[in-house]
Amino acid sequence: MFLFATVTDPIGGLCRTRAAPGTRSPPYRRRRIRGTGDGTDQEKADARVRAHAVAGPYRRSRSVTPSASSSRSREASVEAAAEPSADPDALLGTAMKSVTVEDGADVAVAVLDMESGRSATHGRGTFGTASIVKVDILAALLLQAQDAGRHLSARERSYATVMIENSDNDSASALWTAIGQADGLDSANKRFGLTDTKGGDGGLWGLTRTTAADQLVLLQQVFGDDSRLSEGSRAYLQGLMGNIAEDQDWGVSAVADGSRWALKNGWLPRSTTGLWNVNSIGRVTADGRDCLVAALSNGNTTKAMGISLVEAAAQAAVSAFRDAAWFRDGVELGCDE
Repeated sequence: MFLFATVTDPIGGLCRTRAAPGTRSPPYRRRRIRGTGDGTDQEKADARVRAHAVAGPYRRSRSVTPSASSSRSREASVEAAAEPSADPDALLGTAMKSVTVEDGADVAVAVLDMESGRSATHGRGTFGTASIVKVDILAALLLQAQDAGRHLSARERSYATVMIENSDNDSASALWTAIGQADGLDSANKRFGLTDTKGGDGGLWGLTRTTAADQLVLLQQVFGDDSRLSEGSRAYLQGLMGNIAEDQDWGVSAVADGSRWALKNGWLPRSTTGLWNVNSIGRVTADGRDCLVAALSNGNTTKAMGISLVEAAAQAAVSAFRDAAWFRDGVELGCDE
């Protein structure tokens, strides 16, 4: 059963390109269990928050040798075109032109190729997080535990498991309180390097605002080596994100090779308009390459439309990088011959 939330359409915020190399991870796992839904009526002060298509394998086209009379001019034109197309942001911007966005909806996406460390961001503005903030909540809790030189308690681990794997809202509320609500989240995010994410007021963790670029930074904290989180903390969070409930296997996982993904999704209907915020963040392996992807959207007429939008954005992001020589060099190329 969905409860509804009032969310003010956010504006502003600058998208940034960030790059930090990462490493490959152990195999992903999924446990086939059902999850709980997102959403709440945030206007009721006494209510706790219950917010919550990729191109095929690259094939090299057969080259054609230019005639002597035209080789010089063609060479010049190729050089002129190659420079902008090699820029990650330009590649992503071009790929996103093929993504259909409903009137009144908005989408932003950020992607990082973990082998090369190259990243790109498309789309401006801030978005309500809904349940993707649960990754941030657990990251903050793990950082606080590290500072205190302790392990998570059995109760904290129980809350963390169902919060991430099943997107359970009561568990998120308990851990939101444990970290000190928005103050605790914002403090941890400052150390993580997130600059445009602001925790929701009071108990309204689902109304935390963020950008695609900031979510990419958070994903690097979870999946990269250059992180404030210890190796054990990162492995713990990665494992939970790789065990997402079957009914929540959508979003960035649409890009992955089979089950090679780890993610967290969020979906939140607005009570004032009936429009949906739908988001997806995580790591996927596509064509044998690990990529971090964050796709955020708002103004969707239905949850299904939002899912289609973030999946199309994630697919565009990863397929855009397939066009870059630095990506292809690490992938086995097919030939027409």
